Amino acid sequence: MSTPKVFLLPDLGEGLTEAELVSWHVAVGDVIAVDQPIAEVETAKSTVEVPSPYAGVVAELHGQPGETLDVGKPLISVVEPVETKPVETPEPAEPETKPAETELGDPVVEPVETKPVETKETPEVAQAYREEEKAGSGNVLIGYGTPGDHGAVRRTRARRSSVALAEPAETPVVEPVETPADDLSLLRTRVPGKLGAVISPLVRRMAKEHGVDLGELHGSGESGLIMRRDVEKAIHAPVVEPGVSTGSTTDSSVEPVETKPEVPGSRQARSPEATDARTGLPVSSRTPVRGVRKAVAANMARSRSEIPEATVWVDVDATALLELREGMKVGGSDVPGLLAFIARFVTAGLKKYPELNTRIETAEDGSQEIVAFDGINLGIAAQTDRGLVVPSVRGAEKLSARELDAEIRRLTDVARQGKATPTELGSGTFTLNNYGVFGVDGSAAIINHPEVGILGVGRIIDKPWVVNGELAVRKVTELTLTFDHRVCDGGTAAGFLRFVADAMENPTSLLADL
Repeated sequence: MSTPKVFLLPDLGEGLTEAELVSWHVAVGDVIAVDQPIAEVETAKSTVEVPSPYAGVVAELHGQPGETLDVGKPLISVVEPVETKPVETPEPAEPETKPAETELGDPVVEPVETKPVETKETPEVAQAYREEEKAGSGNVLIGYGTPGDHGAVRRTRARRSSVALAEPAETPVVEPVETPADDLSLLRTRVPGKLGAVISPLVRRMAKEHGVDLGELHGSGESGLIMRRDVEKAIHAPVVEPGVSTGSTTDSSVEPVETKPEVPGSRQARSPEATDARTGLPVSSRTPVRGVRKAVAANMARSRSEIPEATVWVDVDATALLELREGMKVGGSDVPGLLAFIARFVTAGLKKYPELNTRIETAEDGSQEIVAFDGINLGIAAQTDRGLVVPSVRGAEKLSARELDAEIRRLTDVARQGKATPTELGSGTFTLNNYGVFGVDGSAAIINHPEVGILGVGRIIDKPWVVNGELAVRKVTELTLTFDHRVCDGGTAAGFLRFVADAMENPTSLLADL
């Protein structure tokens, strides 16, 4: 039986280093084809299906649904189909050497005929098989692709089953196949942030014999290349090695807390006798921070630690805007949602106050620059079952209210399905947050790093309001702007906020100018 080909979890884009295994599409023993989806994984960005670069029989699934897997760690092992196993046919080789005359004429003639076919056919088939192993699928998965061409190779592989009967003794072909498979596996040891790889077969063999996980080593060679001395150092460091081996089979060594439960990465309650040392209360459960929640936590923490933010807010009479929408409904046409109108006013305000549509970049020497953009990618904060995500409407300043409405609906829909792309989720320049849908009036929101501003919209409710010197009941909402005080001062922030508020209170005049 040939050595299993191990497919390592690829880099799923945007420098992500881990993914949660949602479900398997295959089981051990299944026959799979190149590019066939084998699993669904959830990253901090989205949910994606992972295709297999190999064809063959599933030998092992490395992980359980709910488990968090590191990029560059084994995902699935695949072996050749059983058809390539006819090693037992060397029996015809015996009649060839001795009893050519003892047997009947027919059997003698048959091996003689097959032999020439073998010598001509086997190198060709073996070469094609090696080419297939090197080729991979060519399928691209969010910044990851398996190398090479794959169309013709698949057809050659299909023919292999018919030739297998005619090449009994030539199974040594399997030996060379293992090396390309090993090399292909090697290509997938690259993980985000690491350019290191292992080139020397000697180093790979040494690591394998001593149980050293190459994915955990930092190479000392050029561009992170793993050298023999790196493996020897790991071999002679017994304290590190046990931790590496358990981390590679259960969970990430970066988060040792997750290696304690029996099922890594899954939500589960601790035993009733587990008591919190600080409070003295029983611990009912422990939930690993991962996926979208982990990304949100890291981004919010970074925003609060790096950005000196300030907040301004204002109450707005949105009665005229609601009346405008009601009037448009009478015409029978599709009417944009309120958020689309507000988004239109926001883009107009950002063109007038471009300081809020920027980003601060810090160089290695500590110097900083304010980077301005020729265009607006308006992020829309969307609450999903997976957590808070912010897909962005690209080129929002060029879109009408109706076009903004259509794009906002599309983006929130794909975000809730977990299908938004890394580009859609990571390209915003300013964020609009409608927390009014949760029934709250205001919020001092945290800026979506590395942006410099976020505008929040509260719920619209009936409130007493003075109109032309008289008290009236009006539809009132609260706008809250949180901004990076490094890029502008209160005057600019207040000017932008007042611009959007005035547009909501007098929508007809502003929309006529846009």
